[in-house]
Amino acid sequence: MIQQLRQSFFQVFTLTSLWVTLLLTVFDPNHSIRLTYLWNVAGIAVIAALIFGVMYDALWNYFTLKPVWNIVITSTVNILGGMAMVWLYSPDMFDVIAPWFPGMWLLSIVLHILAFYFYAKMDNKKKVEELNRILK
Repeated sequence: MIQQLRQSFFQVFTLTSLWVTLLLTVFDPNHSIRLTYLWNVAGIAVIAALIFGVMYDALWNYFTLKPVWNIVITSTVNILGGMAMVWLYSPDMFDVIAPWFPGMWLLSIVLHILAFYFYAKMDNKKKVEELNRILK
């Protein structure tokens, strides 16, 4: 479990670093970046890696909490981490979106519920096909 979580962490960290670098290159190519801003990019990558590489994998695959708690925890941490990443990317952008926090949290919960039911339906269908194949 630890080995897989570590691998997921570094995969998400690397992809997020490349993604933020690409965003900076596309949307602000002529802006010179201070060396300390690279630590902000690393912070964004660490937050994303902890949330999507470790927390999601651990909560949905290893822990045995009820789905309601998984949805509430992942929605809340996802929005808080997202807000922290936006603040690290641009404090001005954070000031613009901060008043929308309650709506974003509610939308996150709704989308997590929809994703859970979609995933559960697909997983059940896959298991039924596997059981039918075993019975034949």
